[in-house]
Amino acid sequence: MPDPGYLLAVLATVFVITFALRALPFAVLRPLRQSRFVVTMATWLPAGILAILAAATWQSTVAADGQTVAALIAVVVTAAVHLTCGRRTLLSVGLGTLTYIGLLSVL
Repeated sequence: MPDPGYLLAVLATVFVITFALRALPFAVLRPLRQSRFVVTMATWLPAGILAILAAATWQSTVAADGQTVAALIAVVVTAAVHLTCGRRTLLSVGLGTLTYIGLLSVL
C-alpha cells in the first residue's frame, strides 16, 4: 500500500491539473467574447456541424437504402414542430424520429 502522503500528493496534482484544464478555456475566452470572429463562430458553427452530420448520415444510410421519401417527410415534420412549438429540441427530434420509424414500417 502506498504511503498516504504520496496518495494525497497524487490526488492534489490530479485535482490541480484537471481544474486548470477545465478553467483554461473560459479564461481564454473571456477577452474574446466581444470578438467578431467568436460571435460569428458561435452563431454559425452549431448549424454547420449539424448540416455536415445530416449530410453524412443521409449519404451513408438513407440514400443508400432508398428511404428518401420517409426521411424527407420526417425532416419536414421535425422542422415544423421545432419552429411551431417554441424550439423544443427534444420534442421536435422525438416526433421526427417517430415519424421516420412509423413511415418505414408502413412504406
